[in-house]
Amino acid sequence: MSVVAPPHSTGSLQARERPLAQWWALTGRGVAKVVRNGELIFAFLSPAFLAVCFYLPLRSIMDSAPGMNYGQFLMPIIVLQSVGFAASSAAMRAANDGAEGINTRFRVLPMSAAVPMLARTATNLVLLVVSLMCASVACLLIGWRADGGVVGTVGLFALAAAIGVLFSMLADGIGLVARTPEATSQAMTLPTLILGMLSTGFVPLSQFPEWIQPFVRNQPISQFAIAMRALDSNTATWDIVRPSIAWCGGLLVAAVVLLILGSRKAWK
Repeated sequence: MSVVAPPHSTGSLQARERPLAQWWALTGRGVAKVVRNGELIFAFLSPAFLAVCFYLPLRSIMDSAPGMNYGQFLMPIIVLQSVGFAASSAAMRAANDGAEGINTRFRVLPMSAAVPMLARTATNLVLLVVSLMCASVACLLIGWRADGGVVGTVGLFALAAAIGVLFSMLADGIGLVARTPEATSQAMTLPTLILGMLSTGFVPLSQFPEWIQPFVRNQPISQFAIAMRALDSNTATWDIVRPSIAWCGGLLVAAVVLLILGSRKAWK
């Protein structure tokens, strides 16, 4: 005897499957756009360019300092630069969707506001993974070696991945709020440039003037670099890692706020 499902059960199944199918389709669209725009190529060029610009000119100077291996020292900022590139791409992608009216089209479809955001998040994760892989290759080429063992190396890349996810979420929110690529570019470039150059990513803290050392030491890029170096050398302690965890918490709060504001703005 065959059993025929009630008419409403097919509709219920389709209703449950529809958001997943929408998410999958939008994620595929986002990844295809990443490939088409050449962002995968820039994901490799970004850490390679940074390594060439800083490692080659400064290697002879920095390696002359006692106990300094500049390739090992430079590794965190190259990784952070790579995740920063992924975040900038996420911001521009969100802003372009707003400028091109994509969000307006989504708004008139039977689609939850969470679906486009989750699809952008999945796309950002794909680019983030590629960026981390490219950064690892660039670091290996300038002499970095994983000295932290399995636990330290896993912790290092887990922290880098967490920072990358939070940066991408924050950047996605900035792109939604700013809406235009021009405003988004300005909002992303200046803070990244200032925090990157005024950090211990490129040179030790002692090389900065004393009056600015407190800012350099305590800002997020420096704290991330300090924690990553400690994990890489298997010398990490809770006191060393705690500031980075605190900054990650702050980034999460800021990202959630911006995503909520941006989503409301995009779906009004």
